[in-house]
Amino acid sequence: MMRARVASLATPALAVALTGLLAAACTSSGSGGSSAPTTGAPTATGGATPAHVANVTITAASGCVSDATTFAAGGITFKIQNKDATAVSEVELLSGERIVGEKENIPPGLGGEFAVTVPAGKYTLYCPGAKVENTTMTVTGTAGHTNSDTAALLKQATTDYKHYVDTQVGYLVTFTRKLDDALHGTSLAAAQKAYMLARPYYEKIEPVAESFTNGKDNLDADIDARINDVPKGHWTGFHPIEQGLFARKSLRGLTALGDGLVAKVEELQHKTASLTYQAPDLANGAQELLDEVASSKITGEEERYSHIDILDMANNIEGSEQAFADLQPVMSKLDGSLTTQITSAFQSLDKLVQSYRTTSNPSGYVFYSALSNTDRHNLSAAVKAVQEPLSQVASKVANA
Repeated sequence: MMRARVASLATPALAVALTGLLAAACTSSGSGGSSAPTTGAPTATGGATPAHVANVTITAASGCVSDATTFAAGGITFKIQNKDATAVSEVELLSGERIVGEKENIPPGLGGEFAVTVPAGKYTLYCPGAKVENTTMTVTGTAGHTNSDTAALLKQATTDYKHYVDTQVGYLVTFTRKLDDALHGTSLAAAQKAYMLARPYYEKIEPVAESFTNGKDNLDADIDARINDVPKGHWTGFHPIEQGLFARKSLRGLTALGDGLVAKVEELQHKTASLTYQAPDLANGAQELLDEVASSKITGEEERYSHIDILDMANNIEGSEQAFADLQPVMSKLDGSLTTQITSAFQSLDKLVQSYRTTSNPSGYVFYSALSNTDRHNLSAAVKAVQEPLSQVASKVANA
């Protein structure tokens, strides 16, 4: 899991974009007036002309400030620069209690961006730790596409991705139940294998689960938190089970954790069943999955007891590649050269990860402890080679 909240793959809980249950708060909005993003010179208070770019500056003195707070419905790109705020490292866009988009890991002196496609409504720009943490954002009008072919490809991409997510969540429920059954049994080896078999399905769709992190629900923490990520006494999910199975090498005390994990992944299935997606959600999610690889898998932090980090890594990459593959038909029209670059970089990364395949343990990959410094360096470089061009996709499809 990302150590802070990660951007949602799913769009806001608004009538035109989302039809089901979402986290703790779902909001609806109307639409009217203008039909597309318009250019102009927005002011710090929003300006008279709805914008499609928000330049967000973070400083220790003034907090988190956007040069525009009123936007036209449709694609919006948030370009972020952290000048000197050491307490702030992320920016989120919230719809009610749910994350719509986010950029993490923005220390002082660095910047980043994320893009979303949103309908009319009220949103909150949230910069945790900033002197000014919350800014209300207003989106007006009705979004539309001028190119019917592009619109059809975007719709097909999101439909295909929804099917992928729903399928993977279904497998997650199935294999988590099998893990729970094993925890109620007597075979440590069987439970260890069941743990390894359940992990991939969460890793493939992790950003979807991580979007349910506001309000009373924090499904990602309940399912995937590491011991140092939650208050003492509140550690649940996969990783305390991992600690019991692989560090203590005992089934003792794990049945309640298994039962609780099943309940949480079933809740995740219920919440994701009626989600729909917008094209930038796929691009943002693909990027976030690679951020997961870079931040916690290559370092060996995620599976610190079982050391099956390469299994997690492979499935983060698969989820990222699937999201991009669904966007590939429309991206080939929007920017064929960039699409070829990303596809080639994914192929190189896949080849490198597959070189760590083994039949010596049930995870199917060598243990993290077998990696050399050179291995970790090569993996990091291969991930970065995909991350850099992939980071351009969200803004392209948001404004297509």
